[in-house]
Amino acid sequence: MLKHSLAICSVAVAIAGTFARPAIAQSSPDLQAVLERLDKLEAENSRLQDQIQELRTDLTTASKTAVSAQSAGPPPDERLDVQENRTAELEQSKVGASQRFPVSLTGMLLFNAFENGHYSGTSEYPATAAQSRAAVSDGASLRQTVLGLKFNGPDLPGGGKASGSLYMDFFGGTSAPGNNLLRIRIATLDLTWKNTTISVGQNKPIISPREPTSLAQVGISPLTSAGNLWDWNPQVRIEQRFSLGDNSGLRAQAGVYETTESYAANLPQAFAGTLERSRPGYEGRLEYFHGAGKWRIEVAPGFHGGTTRVAGSSLQSEIATLDWMMRPAPQVEFSGEAFWGQAVSGLGALPGFNVSLLGIASPVHTNGEWGQIALLPASRLSFHIYSGEQANRSSDVAANGVIRNFMYAGNLIYKFAPNVLAALEASQARTDYLGSGLRLNNHYDLAIAYLF
Repeated sequence: MLKHSLAICSVAVAIAGTFARPAIAQSSPDLQAVLERLDKLEAENSRLQDQIQELRTDLTTASKTAVSAQSAGPPPDERLDVQENRTAELEQSKVGASQRFPVSLTGMLLFNAFENGHYSGTSEYPATAAQSRAAVSDGASLRQTVLGLKFNGPDLPGGGKASGSLYMDFFGGTSAPGNNLLRIRIATLDLTWKNTTISVGQNKPIISPREPTSLAQVGISPLTSAGNLWDWNPQVRIEQRFSLGDNSGLRAQAGVYETTESYAANLPQAFAGTLERSRPGYEGRLEYFHGAGKWRIEVAPGFHGGTTRVAGSSLQSEIATLDWMMRPAPQVEFSGEAFWGQAVSGLGALPGFNVSLLGIASPVHTNGEWGQIALLPASRLSFHIYSGEQANRSSDVAANGVIRNFMYAGNLIYKFAPNVLAALEASQARTDYLGSGLRLNNHYDLAIAYLF
C-alpha cells in the first residue's frame, strides 16, 4: 500500500510540473503556489519513507521472536499436562456416533486357565458330566472376553428417552485358538418413560432375570441345565412400574420370547427333521420390591406358555417360576429361582420332550431351582457359594437320558484395582443318567479380568 502511495505521489508531481510550464509565462504568483505544493509533497514523501522503515524493523523483530518462541516450546511439565488432558478427553468419548448421540465402549478382557476331570466331554466348562470317561483336560482361553457398546439416544414424545446396549463375546466357533467367532450375547433397545419401558432385542427370558456370579462360566450362564433358564433369545417386552411408597413398588412385565430347540440330535433319525427350531413363547412376571440401599427384598412369580412342534405333534410348554433376592445386610445377599413345568428345553434347559421309535411325542415333566449366597466382607473381596439342579420325571426320559443334573460351586473374587479382578473357582457337576448311573466332573478355574 505504501509503495502504491509513493507511485501516485510521483505521478502527481510529474503532472503538476507539466501543467506548470505554460503557467510561467502567464503569472509568477501561480508559479510560487506550485513550488509550495512541491515542497509539501517532498516533505510528505520523506515522512512516508521513515514510516516504511519503522514498519520493516518492527516486522523483522516480531518474526524473530515468534521463531524463537516456537523452537523453545512450553516446559516439559506443561506439555505433559496437555497430553494427559487430551488423553482424558479421548477416554470420555471413546466411540463416535454418526448421529451425534453419546456412545461409550465397555466390556471385560477375560483370561481363564482351567482344568477338568475325566467326564468333561471335551467342554471347557461342561454343563453336565459326560457319560464316557476321558483323559483329564486343561487349557487357557480368552474367548469369554466381552465387548459392549452403550448409547443414549434422543428424547421421546411424552418425556421419554431412548437408550440401548450391545454385548458380544468370542464364544462362537470352537475352542481352538484362532477359530473363535464373534457373536451377540445381549442387545436391547429401550424406550423409557417415567413408569413405562418398551424393550426389543435379545436377552434372558423375562421369567429368569437373575443368575449366579462367576468369572469361570461367562460364555454360557452359570448353572445351565442345573436350574438356570438362561437362553439369550430375541424378544419384545413391556414393563409397567407402580409405586407403593418411597421404597416399595411393583414391576409388571409381559412379552413375547422366541424359544430355541437344540436337541434334534437326540431324536430318532426318522424324526430329526420334524423339529421346529424356533417358536414364540408368551411370558409374564410380577415383582414386588421393598427397601433400598443397605437392605432390600425382591420377590417375583412368573409364567411361560408356548408350544414345541415335533413329529407332527404340538406339545404344550408350560412353566411357573418364582425368583427372589434378599439383602438383610450390606455384606450378605441371597438370590435364586425355582421353576416347575414341562417342555422347558426352549429356554436353555435339559431336553424337554421325548419321541419314541413309533413317532409318539411326549413332554418331559421337570422342576429346577438354584440359589446363591454372596458374602462381601470388604470392598475388594467377595465370596459366592451357589448350587442348582434340574430333575426330570424318569418315566418321561428316554434311555440314557438325564434324570437329574446337580451342580455346586464356590468362588472368591478379589479386586486389585477398581477395574482389575482375579477369581478362583471350583465346581462339581453330578449327572444321573437313566440306565447308566451317576457321573461326576470337577472343574477348577483361575480368571483374571480387566474391566473397561
